[in-house]
Amino acid sequence: MSIRILSPRLANQIAAGEVVERPASVVKELVENSLDSGARRIRLEIEQGGAKLIRITDSGSGIPKDELALALSRHATSKIATLDDLEAILSLGFRGEALASISSVSRLTLTSRPSEQEQAWQALAEGRDMEVQLRPAAHPVGTSVEVKDLFFNTPARRKFMRTEKTEFSHIDELLRRIALSRFDTEFTLLHNGRPVRRYRAVTDEALQLQRLKEICGREFAEQALAVESQHLDVKLWGWLAPASALRERNDLQYCYVNGRMIRDKLINHAIRQAHEQWLSGGLHPAYVLYLELPADQLDVNVHPTKHEVRFHQARLVHDFVCQVLRDALMQGQDPELALCEAQPVMACGDDAASAQSPSLSSPARSFNSAPAAMGGSASRHNYQQHSGASPKSWEPYQQLMRPLIPEHPSASPESSEQEALVHSADESHWLPLTMVNPRYLLLGYQDRLLLVAMPRVEQLLLARQIESLLGQGLVAQPLLIPVTLTLEESMLEAVERHQALLGRLGVDLVLKKNGQAMLRKMPAALRHTSVADIFPALLQQLESFPGELSASQTRVLCQWISGHSPLGASGYNLQQAGSLLTELEASYPDWHQDPSLAKPVSMQSFIEEFEGE
Repeated sequence: MSIRILSPRLANQIAAGEVVERPASVVKELVENSLDSGARRIRLEIEQGGAKLIRITDSGSGIPKDELALALSRHATSKIATLDDLEAILSLGFRGEALASISSVSRLTLTSRPSEQEQAWQALAEGRDMEVQLRPAAHPVGTSVEVKDLFFNTPARRKFMRTEKTEFSHIDELLRRIALSRFDTEFTLLHNGRPVRRYRAVTDEALQLQRLKEICGREFAEQALAVESQHLDVKLWGWLAPASALRERNDLQYCYVNGRMIRDKLINHAIRQAHEQWLSGGLHPAYVLYLELPADQLDVNVHPTKHEVRFHQARLVHDFVCQVLRDALMQGQDPELALCEAQPVMACGDDAASAQSPSLSSPARSFNSAPAAMGGSASRHNYQQHSGASPKSWEPYQQLMRPLIPEHPSASPESSEQEALVHSADESHWLPLTMVNPRYLLLGYQDRLLLVAMPRVEQLLLARQIESLLGQGLVAQPLLIPVTLTLEESMLEAVERHQALLGRLGVDLVLKKNGQAMLRKMPAALRHTSVADIFPALLQQLESFPGELSASQTRVLCQWISGHSPLGASGYNLQQAGSLLTELEASYPDWHQDPSLAKPVSMQSFIEEFEGE
């Protein structure tokens, strides 16, 4: 076959294959054109799910008569003129393909009137070469685009369309997404002549929440955490469901970059990584998020549908989003539950599984090794929870716990609940039975039961590890975004007094004028917390120490740090709990007598109840 030039219609139909997947695709392109024209009122009229009619009417700036024919030509656009424009796109559309592509697979009529024009004009593209015909029309200032009989001349495409209900549901969802991107615009949607949606234009924050409630539901709007943070020229704001309100479906996830709807892999990865420690059992995050950055810092010309973008500083954007959302989730937790329902997280990274959180059994790895360069934050407690074990499955745990299990347990007389905790060190041999809740380990010894709070055990071990490493100094964890703090005079004095100690803890603080200080590094054990809250609290602890810390004061400080390093968010299984108890036994033989770690469990009342029946 000889080489030839494609006809304009065929070329446009090929282009339509990229941007016009279904009626909702047409609606997206047309509504985005309306928004680019400055419209503050947009009306969508749909018939038969968009297969018969799509009519978009807006109050935008309109198109002059002498440009109407150009508007239906391929690669005709008012959005860009030079390469510099292409590299800093602020509009939603820019390629100039939408109208030409849509008109090649439908019967399209374009009617428009700019404010400076007394008469509206209408353009129709017809014929094999898609010649445009103009005629006068009646129309207010603004533009209407009418698309009839979509895919009438491409039957192969038309047969892939779904039912009227399905196609309209896609249009409805699309309008939800668009309405969340432009609170200042009124949207009205009709289907088969019946009003379906009306989103009124809003300006103040209270009314924004009302639109959020209309689109995302009352439950999300009332529970959502407000997010707003900025670093240099990058800003993230919006709403985020708390960790306690994750969803079984991923049907409430809206993300925008400079007002553009996106489904970007990098942003999605950052969002999921921020939620990583809470995502179990097939749960999904819910959010409405807006990322804003200079137009020259991203490329929106990487996908035909413009759903994906490419960031020039991808790592910075990824880690910024991850950190802001993670901090919001941590702060959104019930402080009384944070001790047992949060986990330490080192940093965000490109690969969620690239760096596991360090094990407590490896203190040098935990606090005295070079920090991962923002290289991953997988939870150390990412495992299946065990609610119990059969006698056969106890065998490996018995082997693991052999130092805690006597080979020939001697009989002992019955004793009270309190006496169950008072044994000599060589009698403290407890057999692990099962996990409860699953942060508590149930132990058995002869006729006694003991319940052990594993998060407290782990925190005790963490405090002792910090204390043992404090002399040589802990490696600091760099903050992705330095935090500027305003410190009270007493806090500044504590900084001056304990500067050497802060250095050993891994704190990098630069003092400025007027009580300002810039925090650049933090102890790894506190990295997951809200830095703006935890660092002043740390200085308040140091205020109570007038000089060089004694051994007891050092222990108090290390216990305070470990107490603010939430552990055990996902619970423990028998093997993990057994490993921690083995380590605890080696350093704290009388642990079973410590009521802050272990409490006796009595079955006597249940026995009496059975015997009384």
